[in-house]
Amino acid sequence: MTTPTTLGDPASLSAVRTSEPSPRAQAETARTARAAILTEVDDHLVAVHSPQSFEADQYRILRHFLDQDSGGAKRQVLAVTSPTAGDGKTTTAVNLAVTLAQSPGARVVLIDADLRRPFVATSLGLDDRRGPGLAATALDPKLELEQLVRPTPFNVDVVPAGPSTPSAYRLFDSARVGQLLDQARRRYDHVLVDTPPVLLVPDCRLMSQWVDGFIVVVAAHRTPRKLLVDGLGALEEGKVLGVVFNADDRPLSGYFGRYEGYYGYHQPH
Repeated sequence: MTTPTTLGDPASLSAVRTSEPSPRAQAETARTARAAILTEVDDHLVAVHSPQSFEADQYRILRHFLDQDSGGAKRQVLAVTSPTAGDGKTTTAVNLAVTLAQSPGARVVLIDADLRRPFVATSLGLDDRRGPGLAATALDPKLELEQLVRPTPFNVDVVPAGPSTPSAYRLFDSARVGQLLDQARRRYDHVLVDTPPVLLVPDCRLMSQWVDGFIVVVAAHRTPRKLLVDGLGALEEGKVLGVVFNADDRPLSGYFGRYEGYYGYHQPH
């Protein structure tokens, strides 16, 4: 599991640090996963399985950052990306979406725009092969957002990638994605888009014109600094909100030693 603590200025390469789950969070995940509604949900989703854990709290800190005054700049439509594959961007996107949806009255949609390696629907227990997804809009221009949306038990609507087609990748060269995101703006408070890695394919950069900002996810101790710098440089200047260092356990060993009791308190029955 992974979770963020603070979102820093990308210019200084400071970042959200995420961590591997504590033993207490792992135990809570195991208990919660027995519930039938969650049996198909990825156990990396701490916002679902362990909402009172330290790890889930870090996504609430990220939500607070996004809710802060941005000097008038919009932060309604956000893309979550990474320099390369395997950095944990989808886990970050889904956890953040669930956390945003926990605010009273919040309307949240998560769009899987990683048409080559989609995982959003699967991670939330949905069948990505049932019904049309984002890829289908490349073939059928009459498809509207409401026909693509799939509800979840977590107050998050999902637009799955859906079965891919040979022409699906041309979707990002057209105005079709922009039209769908405009529909999402009118219907939702928060629109998160899980995009392909920025350095592997051009899709993410093509989407820059339609999103308000990017959150860049990297794997701590694994993603080379050069890839991070190159990834940031490939995105539109001024739209990168910050960097998430995924699975970074360096600052947490002492933290759990001091505050284990706080996160281990017992709720009254």
